Amino acid sequence: MVYNWRNSPLSRSLSAHCILCLGPDHSGSNLCTECRRDLPWLESACPACALPLATGVGLCGACQHRRHAFDNCIAAFSYAAPIDALVQQLKFGAHLHLARLFARLLAERLRNIPRPDCIIPVPLHPARQRERGFNQAVEIARPLATYLGCRLAHDTCIRARQTPPQTSLSAGQRRRNLRDAFALRLPLQGRHLALVDDVMTTGSTLDALAQLLRGAGAERIDVWLCARTHLG
Repeated sequence: MVYNWRNSPLSRSLSAHCILCLGPDHSGSNLCTECRRDLPWLESACPACALPLATGVGLCGACQHRRHAFDNCIAAFSYAAPIDALVQQLKFGAHLHLARLFARLLAERLRNIPRPDCIIPVPLHPARQRERGFNQAVEIARPLATYLGCRLAHDTCIRARQTPPQTSLSAGQRRRNLRDAFALRLPLQGRHLALVDDVMTTGSTLDALAQLLRGAGAERIDVWLCARTHLG
């Protein structure tokens, strides 16, 4: 399959066309059957952190030695083509229709998962959100909550401290960078929570948020992702 999304006029109505190959889409999902089948679905992964594994089941090496602050993690895809490009289009190109597509595909992966008391999207710092104009985690979590019939609690937590970008930091530096980065804005409601984000790399951001929620009384914390990188 040859993807030519880069040349596609994404600003036009895509209801009848596949966003990847521009062929006809008779399902109304913006993906034709062939492109949907060829997506990098995450079929084998660590249940604790969703790190893609070649074969088998069980914890990855890192989670055997150090568990995350959240209980488990599910990702719909590996962070590979064309999902990586679509995530970039959502975050930095403001193609918000992709958030609903990601939510629908993630909801399919979560069809048989126990429902949490509420879904919490990972917050952005207000300055970062003003700059971007939206929070991609909220844009994904809002339709996801509707698809799954869950309550959305997008204003429970805030990003209290603006931190430098994580991309060039080591795992240890990322953890230190995120100390006291989050705060509760409203009382925690529910003992079973699900955190939603677009992509996870080391998990440091989700760990920091999960530690805050755990300290506030959460008993179970799931992490739901659109995609997981191959970096542990």
